Order: sequence, then C-alpha cells, then structure tokens
Amino acid sequence: MKKYPENNIKVPRFREENGFYTTKERSKLMSKIRGKDTKPEVMFRKALWARGYRYRKNVKKLPGKPDVVLRKFKLAIFIDGEFWHGHNWEEKKKSIKSNRAFWIPKIERNMQRDEQVEEELKDMDFTVFRFWEQQIKKDLGTCLEEVVEYIERFKLVSGKV
Repeated sequence: MKKYPENNIKVPRFREENGFYTTKERSKLMSKIRGKDTKPEVMFRKALWARGYRYRKNVKKLPGKPDVVLRKFKLAIFIDGEFWHGHNWEEKKKSIKSNRAFWIPKIERNMQRDEQVEEELKDMDFTVFRFWEQQIKKDLGTCLEEVVEYIERFKLVSGKV
C-alpha cells in the first residue's frame, strides 16, 4: 500500500551510546504526549458531531490513519501538532538546542511522510484537510466552517445527501 520513495530522510536511532541522552524528567514529560484523542481533536470532533456529521476516527485502513474520516464525502482530516509536524519549521529548527542530530531529521521525516500520505489519499480520490492544533484551539469555528462548506459543495455536485 505504501509507496514511499527510496530517498526518505533517515532518522538516527535514539540511543544513549549514539550520544542521544534523556533525563528522567524529560522521559516523564514525553510519555504524556498523546498520539491520538488530543484536546484539539476532541474539540473538533465534538463540534462536527454537533453539526450532525458522523465520522470515523483514526481509520487504520487509510494511509496515515487520519484523525477524522467522513468516507461518504471522501474526506480525511488531520489535526497536526506544531512541533511534531514542523509548523513554521525554518524558524523553529533554529531553536532546537539539544539532540539536534536526532530531532531535526525526525521532524523533517514527519513532514516528508505527511506529504506522501496526502498524495496517497488524493490518489484514492480523498480530499485532505490539515489543521494545526493552535488553529483549532484559537478558531474552531472557521476550521469547522471550511469542512462544512466542502461537504455542502460535495453534496451539491455528487447529489449525495
């Protein structure tokens, strides 16, 4: 299913013998970072549900396991964390102080994978929406309206209700 090219960014393994280190405090903090059902995802899903749209979450059969999927409308929605997916990356990259040899390739590989996943979904005739967590937190209404407008246009064009 995955058709990632050979020239993927290589991320070094996170091992102490490679010079990467982590403190117990850092490990504790990192363990609290959620991969799914983050507060912005839940906010967005609740708002979408309240508008009467039913969805599936984290669909494993689709590339990238989108956070929200409306199959009927061929719609995949991702709500990306700013750090992990490289928001304003050229600026943020400069501020990484520790373990740069690990974190810079790690984030850049995530960004590369995001592009590849988006292409795969588009090849499957899905429309992809990507929102930053901060967009959802600060302006949920606008993000939701973008999606609802797309769905309404889709209904008109396809005749689906």
